[in-house]
Amino acid sequence: MWKLLVSGFVAVASISGVNAAYPNPGPVTGDTRVHDPTVVKTPSGGYLLAHTGDNVSLKTSSDRTAWKDAGAVFPNGAPWTTQYTKGDKNLWAPDISYHNGQYYLYYSASSFGQRTSAIFLATSKTGASGSWTNQGLVVESNDNNDYNAIDGNLFVDSDGKWWLSFGSFWSGIKLIQLDPNTGKRTGSSMYSLAKRDASVEGAVEAPFITKRGSTYYLWVSFDKCCQGAASTYRVMVGRSSSITGPYVDKAGKQMISGGGTEIMASHGSIHGPGHNAVFTDTDADVLVYHYYDNAGTALLGINLLRYDNGWPVAY
Repeated sequence: MWKLLVSGFVAVASISGVNAAYPNPGPVTGDTRVHDPTVVKTPSGGYLLAHTGDNVSLKTSSDRTAWKDAGAVFPNGAPWTTQYTKGDKNLWAPDISYHNGQYYLYYSASSFGQRTSAIFLATSKTGASGSWTNQGLVVESNDNNDYNAIDGNLFVDSDGKWWLSFGSFWSGIKLIQLDPNTGKRTGSSMYSLAKRDASVEGAVEAPFITKRGSTYYLWVSFDKCCQGAASTYRVMVGRSSSITGPYVDKAGKQMISGGGTEIMASHGSIHGPGHNAVFTDTDADVLVYHYYDNAGTALLGINLLRYDNGWPVAY
């Protein structure tokens, strides 16, 4: 089983006047070039990873350390997305999970810096390349909306309700309810969970919701990705007693007003860590993200999480 190196604590960053050490990613091998990774533990005990790539890229691992390429979700293409991607095959920010005996994959179609965007759903019994069935549109946006319909994340609550958080820049992070029978949107309510102001270009995206006990955690990425070693992405979190918020940081500032507690940021040769996912494994909750090395290559980062006074800490 994959283990973290205690010696990974090598960097110090200042967060609201408080110093915090960040760990290096735990050891991973094989095909570890990823962007916007998400991981689900399979019924057989292995790991299936989906990430941004042509027609959505897949990787597998038996031990959470050694990863190998597993092809594309849609090896024959996804022509229903081209009106949002301007013909590009690159599909973004997949979110993978396993429910009701099948895999669910929410994925985004867009162009960089645009709001003509959509989140689609695909399902598969096996998760293998070519086995996925596109189930259609879940939510979309255009220039008439103040939000951007990318970076979806499914959260299934203990009461059986399904929710999708999403959003990138503009008016920030949104939340809608889904029909558990279809995985599609139900109702017209849309909740606002996190936002940043114009002085930082509204730079918040990539939401991911988890729950520990009765507390909900909203994970997001602040600042800029996709700039190689110059990326300033960082992983932030807030918490709430309600899935619809308000989410607050350690200082009590609401995330809808720009709040957030920093969990991971650039340190040493780890640049722009972000677009994280979290899943629960046998040993701990696991933080998954991408970062850039000194050469500007996007790579897989994995760390374990502990909780200090109810706040997650990567180690």
